[in-house]
Amino acid sequence: MSHAPTQRPDQTQIWNGPAGHAWVEAQSVLDEMFSAIAGYLTAQTQSLAAQRVLDVGCGAGGTSLQIAEATGSCIGVDVSEQLVALARERAEVTGAPACFIQDDAETHGFEPARFDLIVSRFGVMFFNDPKAAFANLLHATRPGGALRLVVWRSALENAFLTTAERAAEHMLPDLSRRKDGEVGPFAFADPDTVTPLLDAAGWRNVRFEAVDFPASFTLDSLELYMTRLGAVGLVYQALEPRLQTALIESLRKAYAPYESGGRIRFTAACWIISADAPGGVSV
Repeated sequence: MSHAPTQRPDQTQIWNGPAGHAWVEAQSVLDEMFSAIAGYLTAQTQSLAAQRVLDVGCGAGGTSLQIAEATGSCIGVDVSEQLVALARERAEVTGAPACFIQDDAETHGFEPARFDLIVSRFGVMFFNDPKAAFANLLHATRPGGALRLVVWRSALENAFLTTAERAAEHMLPDLSRRKDGEVGPFAFADPDTVTPLLDAAGWRNVRFEAVDFPASFTLDSLELYMTRLGAVGLVYQALEPRLQTALIESLRKAYAPYESGGRIRFTAACWIISADAPGGVSV
């Protein structure tokens, strides 16, 4: 008996809808949470002496702005209109030499061989066709250019990210828990799956390095994090008030082990994926 293939969620619709709005609201929390990762990518850009950098899935521009301020320029690309609008506003306010493209990096018509370096902070796990996306990004990279991606390792190694889903499953039985390999945070968790994909797209010397980054945000921001981000956050607003109250109580208990010194602290178990564009001299 044959089964119809599982339909992938429309990422453009998601990121121009509830997820995009939520990330705009939580921009400061997300930047604070992932500051060590933005710092790492900025340092990589400097150590590689990359002058033309593309930040894929740039969101509200936190990493792009930091790279631009440190190196003199950066271009960010994201499918979300709301997030790109916020990124442009932040660049204008700060005067950072960054610019932003609102489009899907999988299909955008980038100038050929434009970039020295492609970076991403959790922005590449949502493509409809990852092989086509990375082939398009390679087309936009100069010969000998480089790829530096930070992605999540497995859900098991990142228990913090599924804390809300586990705490809420008895109240929200229809809520599906995010899994390794599926489009979403853990899509690139398995190097044995991702390496052939990047090879097939034309990248060379694909390497995976396991790195644990410290991540934290203020305890005052916990309710915003719980009610706006992740699988639970996306459905929270539609719940009846009584269920919202019960859910908040359950979630606060679940996150209590991560509280320390007025902050929520956890370890972001990541892969740093590195690869080279063929030809030329690698940066």
